[in-house]
Amino acid sequence: MSLRHIVLLKWTDEATEEQKATVREELAKLPAVIPQIRRYDIGADAGVNQGNHDLAIVADFDSVDDYLVYRDHPTHQDVIARHIKPILAARAAVQHELTPGT
Repeated sequence: MSLRHIVLLKWTDEATEEQKATVREELAKLPAVIPQIRRYDIGADAGVNQGNHDLAIVADFDSVDDYLVYRDHPTHQDVIARHIKPILAARAAVQHELTPGT
C-alpha cells in the first residue's frame, strides 16, 4: 500500500523569516538522507485565503513501513525538534492510501 503523508504547519507570530526559511531548507535535505521517501514537496501558503496554515509538506512512500522509517528517522526528528517546534503554533496531519496511478 502506497501512502501519502500531508502536514500543515502554522507559525507563531514571533517566527522570523530566517527561521521559516531554515525550516524549508532543512526539510528539503531529508530526501537525500532518507531513501524511503518516494516524493517530497514543500510549499509555503500562496496567501489566497485567510486563515490557512503557513507551510505544507506532502510526502509519498511505497509502504507504511517506509513512512514509519521517515517518521522516526533521527534526522527528521532533529529538524522537528530544533527548527519546527520552536516556531510552531499549530499542526495538522493526515496519512492516506494512494490509489494506483497517483
